[in-house]
Amino acid sequence: LKAREVAVADRKPCTLTFVVDVSGSMNMENRLGLVKRALKLLLDQMDRRDEVGIVTYGSQARVILPHTPLSKRADLERAIDWLMPDGSTNAEAGLREGYRLADLALRPGRVHRIILCSDGVANVGLTGADEILDVIRGEARRGIELTTVGFGMNNYNDVLMEQLADHGDGSYWYVDDIDEARRVFVDTLTGTLQTVARQAKAQIEFNPALVDRYRLIGYENRDVADNEFRNDAIDAGEVGAGHEVTALFELKLKPVVSPASVVARKTPGPLAIVRIRYEDVESGEVREDQKGLWPPMILFQLDAAVAEFAEILRHSFWARESRLDGVITEARQAIRRLGERPDRLELLSMMETAQRLWPTERRQGWRDDAPDSSRER
Repeated sequence: LKAREVAVADRKPCTLTFVVDVSGSMNMENRLGLVKRALKLLLDQMDRRDEVGIVTYGSQARVILPHTPLSKRADLERAIDWLMPDGSTNAEAGLREGYRLADLALRPGRVHRIILCSDGVANVGLTGADEILDVIRGEARRGIELTTVGFGMNNYNDVLMEQLADHGDGSYWYVDDIDEARRVFVDTLTGTLQTVARQAKAQIEFNPALVDRYRLIGYENRDVADNEFRNDAIDAGEVGAGHEVTALFELKLKPVVSPASVVARKTPGPLAIVRIRYEDVESGEVREDQKGLWPPMILFQLDAAVAEFAEILRHSFWARESRLDGVITEARQAIRRLGERPDRLELLSMMETAQRLWPTERRQGWRDDAPDSSRER
């Protein structure tokens, strides 16, 4: 699914609040150093209608710069250059101070967004995801959205960062190098900043004449019961302008149905009916659409290879018999057909690196049973 595009010239003016983790754990070039470079990339894409404020947190939270227009670019860059690592990690204090500053700048007709840059390691104040989530739920209802951007590896806490963005009506990104920072803050900036669909949900109804069983891959903490699909009080997802959202299912077809017949549309009806429901940000109107699904095999081949690769790396119950060499072959074939874009070649390189590092025929540590949220249905 893909949201409508919004031209750069048509996007709303933005009031951004950078909340930056400057604790001791961020004292690495690929953490705080990369944060500084990434934020300057973001400034490059903004214009005189926009304004930025900066809050930092280590042991304590501080306002480094109140909201400042882009016409004072030099002041913004000096504040970013000033960021230095110090102390423990009080994420709760940082978010509270960030929302307080954002509240002061609330004005109609603008995008109000907090951008949290951190490795997700909280060790002072409220440290659990559920506790910190209580801080931000009310603020999300006021129209201040939260984007979390993760930096670093090893002790990086992706669970906390993902859950904060989820409950803060925003999005979660992971940045491991300057190229990924450019993708988030340059190539897809309008979508990163401007939400076009709120409380977005998708429902897939498989054709019982074609599909015997199915399994949703991922989205373990985003599953919505079928009877809650039209309950607009249920917290769902937000989609930015031009952003694409992918949901993958593993299917077992009926014995008399072949994959080739489904792709060739030689079956009694489509593979599934897809319904989407969302609130249009501009009008506030709740909309629902549906469409029959006929899978384009070439596009799905690469998606399936990526999903299987991830399942292998996380030692999924469902990947017990999967092999990296088979996944790499599938990915190569798909990339050959789709075209050799830099991001696709980088994916292939990551797969080949994993294969070199993976012990031959290793199967230790595989999960003995499937979690309830990912069982076949």
